Amino acid sequence: MTSPIISPSILSADFAQLGAEVRAVSEAGADWIHLDVMDGHFVPNLTFGPAVVKALRPHSTKPFDVHLMIAPADPYLAAFAEAGADTISVHVEAGPHIHRSLQTIRALGKRAGIALNPGTPASAVEPLLDLIDLVLVMTVNPGFGGQSFIPSTLETITRIRAMAGGRPLDIEVDGGITPDTVALAARAGANAFVAGNAVFKGGPAGYADRIAAIRAGAGGDAVSC
Repeated sequence: MTSPIISPSILSADFAQLGAEVRAVSEAGADWIHLDVMDGHFVPNLTFGPAVVKALRPHSTKPFDVHLMIAPADPYLAAFAEAGADTISVHVEAGPHIHRSLQTIRALGKRAGIALNPGTPASAVEPLLDLIDLVLVMTVNPGFGGQSFIPSTLETITRIRAMAGGRPLDIEVDGGITPDTVALAARAGANAFVAGNAVFKGGPAGYADRIAAIRAGAGGDAVSC
């Protein structure tokens, strides 16, 4: 049984001091750093682009887990790779040639991820399983932090874990993750967990305790992949 992977989302961090926030969660026990990139078109919010990812890269040695909520994504893949992303996840709906997008990410030397919105069926992943390292299951509708976990997404997680068979596939969940909901996602088959408000709310003094609480909530239930 592998240890659960905790990936704090800087969408909930203090944007006035992002470098310090990334250092703080890295030192507090984060396994990955989750970076939510939004374009105001594919999702109804704007965040940041490759320049911010590049600026943050010196502040942590942790893998950068970059989630592109943008359409089209293909023109920006190289820029995010060069900025320091380790995993780049794109949505099935972000372009007409998702195979090509995933092949490009792999060709850039990065881990390739596919992201599913709550209304996207698990079957969308099946033709892509041999091209991906990670499936990111959105457990809220993308665009804003602080939303409540959508329970129906648990079946999506379970179905994807079954499809994966023996493949070394990370299944990551993003949205409404707390020490309580993380246990549900872990039992369904997830092994990586994005947490925003559940980590950052309350400031740096509590980051280590909050990360530990989320890890404990998933501990013993996270699937070894």
